Amino acid sequence: MSKKLCKKLELSLDDLKANNIVTLDVKEIASFTDYMIIASGRSNTHVRALADKIIEAAKETNTYVIGSEGQDLGEWVLIDLGDIVVHVMQQSTRDHYQLEKLWSLDSLDDQSLPN
Repeated sequence: MSKKLCKKLELSLDDLKANNIVTLDVKEIASFTDYMIIASGRSNTHVRALADKIIEAAKETNTYVIGSEGQDLGEWVLIDLGDIVVHVMQQSTRDHYQLEKLWSLDSLDDQSLPN
């Protein structure tokens, strides 16, 4: 169900013109979720609207929304759906935190560990 729900959420974000929608499979590196969806909005109003759309799409599929954070400010909204965590943020915030890089397997392979 997670992959099917990811596709529905991606389409919902695309419907509202989210920018740079990326889905990461993090099952191998995260114990708290299977997938992360990251998308950008053009303004705090757009970010909030995208987050509302994600919550609405989840409810349409009877997916329980565990929680959401950041909707009041609209700079970075995190929506926890259990197997899927959605991050919707303004581009400047996304550029700063670089979640794609942080959660990619390649970046973990490139890190040198101390002896």
